[in-house]
Amino acid sequence: MAISVPGVGSSLDVNSIVSQLMAVERRPLQQLDSREASFQAQLSAFGSIRSALSQFQGSMNALASASRYQSVTAASSDSATIAASAVGTAAPGTYSIEISKLAQSQRLVAAGQASSSASIGTGTLTFEFGTISGGSFDSGTGTYSGATFASSGSAVRTVTIAPENSTLTGIRDAINAARVGVTASIVNDGTDAPYRLVLAADQSGQASALRIGVSGDAALSSLLAQDVEGTQSLAQTAAAQNAQFRINGVAISKPSNTVTDALEGVTLTLSRPTTTAPVTVNVARDTGAIQNAAQSFVRAYNDLNKTLQDLSAFNAETRKASVLTGDPGVRTLQSQLRAVFNQPLAGGIPGLRTMSDLGIAFQRDGTLSLDATRLAQVANASPDRIAGVFAPLGKSVDPQMSVVSAGAGVTAGDYAVNVSQLASRGTVTGSAPAALTITAGVNDTLQLSVDGIGLTVTVPARTYASAAALAAELQSRINGDATLAAAGKGVQVGASGGVLTASSNLTGSSSRVQIDGGSAASDLFGAVPTSTDGVDVAGTINGEPASGAGDVLSTTAGLLVRVSGGALGDRGVINYTVGFAAQLAGFASAQLGSNGALAGRTDGINRTIASIGDQRTSISRRLDDVEKRYREQFAALDVLVSNLSQTSNFLSQQLSALGGSRN
Repeated sequence: MAISVPGVGSSLDVNSIVSQLMAVERRPLQQLDSREASFQAQLSAFGSIRSALSQFQGSMNALASASRYQSVTAASSDSATIAASAVGTAAPGTYSIEISKLAQSQRLVAAGQASSSASIGTGTLTFEFGTISGGSFDSGTGTYSGATFASSGSAVRTVTIAPENSTLTGIRDAINAARVGVTASIVNDGTDAPYRLVLAADQSGQASALRIGVSGDAALSSLLAQDVEGTQSLAQTAAAQNAQFRINGVAISKPSNTVTDALEGVTLTLSRPTTTAPVTVNVARDTGAIQNAAQSFVRAYNDLNKTLQDLSAFNAETRKASVLTGDPGVRTLQSQLRAVFNQPLAGGIPGLRTMSDLGIAFQRDGTLSLDATRLAQVANASPDRIAGVFAPLGKSVDPQMSVVSAGAGVTAGDYAVNVSQLASRGTVTGSAPAALTITAGVNDTLQLSVDGIGLTVTVPARTYASAAALAAELQSRINGDATLAAAGKGVQVGASGGVLTASSNLTGSSSRVQIDGGSAASDLFGAVPTSTDGVDVAGTINGEPASGAGDVLSTTAGLLVRVSGGALGDRGVINYTVGFAAQLAGFASAQLGSNGALAGRTDGINRTIASIGDQRTSISRRLDDVEKRYREQFAALDVLVSNLSQTSNFLSQQLSALGGSRN
């Protein structure tokens, strides 16, 4: 193949000419590049909006919790004596507290031993918790629920002392390993028999006094047997006692120095008796938490608003537009966002239906501002309703009705509740008074089922002081069953006129207690005990039949209302509001979803960019053909010019020769 060098024959700069012509031909590609860069910038801008909207959604979700606006504070005038904390259910008020005694656990000390490694004896130790009063021990009060128990609920635990752990050290380790609610230690008192075993109940309170039974070697029994009604081998160094104190003059006794049930929603930690003036505990609404939440709300909106404005603004002075100036998607997003604020809350109370009622208002530049003084006034005047301006909140005028939860399909408004049936617990009732004397191997076992779980319990053999004491012991035995406890189930056993009654802790149609047999069945519950299954609550919400599950009524939309008691018939209304933070969280979620406006807008831009790529490919192929044609044409021109140049040279030579001949 011949080698062709454009322009050699004609002296034309063919490469330069073709390059310049192709530069003109490529102008459509440059326009496409410019368009693609513009769309890529828009895509990046919408990515920034998506990120800002996602952060806004997270902020609104955090603010859409009613508990955030219902927090309270508890302040003690002497925190070294009484420390106090509170949760949202606490009622604001001032409480005067006097402490006369602190709760303490029982501590017992065994007789000294010359060696901690010498064998003492083998046998079985039985630890039982109860109350010591007037020289008698009542185990019916001793249900022990200490966290150190392998399973909670039963008042009796056993420890086996085998030959390998029959020393004082082995006995200590065996007791601690069994986790019976007692901590054992060895103290050296420096005497001739210095090693003394010390036992301390893990749980404080007068009902945590110990009775220790010993079966086995006499030496083991003489060391550890402890029964206020019989042998007492151990010396008591601290008695089991309750905390004794008064709140606003009302006498209170509690088994622990951490008291959670004296004042609703308030935890009191008692550290020492009051010696002079009472300690004052002040419980108040935490308006600071409300202020912080409102400021977070304003800041989150303003951050999102700034992102939208920066990406769509037009600078009149420089006459320069932003990436998304005039974009319809941004304008729609801004208008829909503002529309949420412009619509008063449905179901809200008069004077508390808009953000401006709280002191949150728009400024001329489109940002939100907070009037802290106005917000504080509203928080003090309507502390129970301010949460509903931000978060979903259901309120009932009936104290025995409450909103458990509400699904996304539940709209704000008033929901009338009518109850036709209250929920009940499954119950078994004895047909005769219970026998108070239980004899081992004769009438000490009971087979029963609780909510479908079968179990067998053994009742400690003794003569019980009353049917109530027997009921307490039976309850502790049943609730101590490991399978029942693992399922989160249990019973309440009571006595009336000597007749025992056992009720499931569960309400509803799946609640059931029945006696299945056992040697103690007829002595405890009579020959023909009566079992009554529990039933679910029934009624209507806004005139529509509601589903009942236990004590909860629910609508198809997902409104769950708990009815804990009260009368049948009309029970008033549940007022349900969906606050602005919850609405804005839902709005952001919809915009960020696959069917949201942002997804539609970015999908459209991506399709346009893909189309530009297709156009670029098509034009590039055409330009290749054009350049090829140009080069072919100039190659032909090059040959033609070269030939003409050769002809010209030949003619010039011939003409020159003719002229010379004539001369």
